[in-house]
Amino acid sequence: MSTGKYAVKKIGIIERYQEYLPVTDATPIISLNEGNTPLILAEALPRELGLKTQKIYYKFEGLNPTGSFKDRGMTMAMSKAVEAGSQAVICASTGNTSASAAAYASRCGIRCYVLIPEGKIAKGKLLQAYRYGAKVIMVKGNFDQALELVKEISADGKITLVNSLNPFRIEGQKSAAFEIVDDLGEAPNYHVIPVGNAGNITAYWKGYNEYKRAGRSEILPQMLGFQAAGSAPLVSGKPIAKPETIATAIRIGNPASWEGAIKARDESNGLIEAVTDEEITQAYRFIAEREGVFAEPASAAAVAGVIKLAKRNFFKDNARIVITLTGSGLKDPDFALSFDDKIISADPTVNAIREVIEL
Repeated sequence: MSTGKYAVKKIGIIERYQEYLPVTDATPIISLNEGNTPLILAEALPRELGLKTQKIYYKFEGLNPTGSFKDRGMTMAMSKAVEAGSQAVICASTGNTSASAAAYASRCGIRCYVLIPEGKIAKGKLLQAYRYGAKVIMVKGNFDQALELVKEISADGKITLVNSLNPFRIEGQKSAAFEIVDDLGEAPNYHVIPVGNAGNITAYWKGYNEYKRAGRSEILPQMLGFQAAGSAPLVSGKPIAKPETIATAIRIGNPASWEGAIKARDESNGLIEAVTDEEITQAYRFIAEREGVFAEPASAAAVAGVIKLAKRNFFKDNARIVITLTGSGLKDPDFALSFDDKIISADPTVNAIREVIEL
C-alpha cells in the first residue's frame, strides 16, 4: 500500500463518528470501511412528479462493502462481540443481515451461523453468506420463526445475536443520518425509508436527534416509512403470520423494532403506510431505467412511497427529501431478470444489427 503524500486513509463509521458511539479504547474496530455512501440528487423523479421546488436525494446504501446498509450496524455489533470475547455470532435473515454478518465474522475470524427462511431469500444474498464462510441453515418457516429460534439459542450468552435486537446494530445504523446532515449541512425536511424489521427507521431517528442535540442540525425530518402491502404489520397494527411481497428484504410479519418505528413516526409527526408490489416494481424500474441507480426491490418501496405522497400534494414547497435505498440491485438477480424484456438475438452482420437498432 502506498504511504506517499497522496495516500488517503479511508475509515469506517466507528473511527469517523466514535464520539457518538458506545466505544472505548478497549473496543477493537472490526471494519470494512463501511459508510461514506453517496447522496445522489434525483433528476428524473422530481420531473416525473411535477415537484418543481423540492429536491430529492437518494442515500444509496448499496455501495457499502457487502451491498447494503446492514454493514453500518454490523461493524458495531461485531466489534462489541469481539470486545466481549465472543467466539461465534448468529442471526436470522431475509438476506442482507446474513451477508453482512458473514463478512464481518470472516474479517475477525469468528464463527457465523445464519438461519434463513426456506425459499424466501434472494440468491445474491444467499451466495454472499456462503462465500464469506457462514454456516447457513434453511428453516422450514418464515423469518419471524427463524428470529424466535435464534433469540432462544443465543439467550444463554454463549453465542452473540447480531440481529437488530442487538442494540449495537442500531447504534451503527444511525451513522447514516449523521452523513446526510454532514453532506446537506442540515437535516432534510422529509426522510423516506422502507420498513421491514424496522431497525433502520429507528436508527435514523436516533441519529437525527443526537445530531440536533449536538448542534449539528437545527431541524428534524418527518420520518416517512413504507411497508409492502402484503407485509405491513405496522400499518395494520398487528403481526402478520404469513407476510408476502416480492421485496424479500422487508417480508417480515412481526418487526423486532416495532416500538422504535412507532416512536419515530409519532415523534416526527410522520407516517407509516403501505405500497403494493406493483407500485414497488414500477418504482424499481424507474430509478434504474431513468436515474441510473440500481437498487434492490425493498429500496423501491420508499420510492413508491414518494410517488404516492406526491400525488396527494403531501410535500411542502422548497422541501428537501431524502430516500434511503437500502441495498444494491445485484442482491436479487432473479427479480431483475423477471420482466418481459428479453435479450435480442441477431446474426453477426452489420445489416442485422442495423435492423435491430432501427437504423
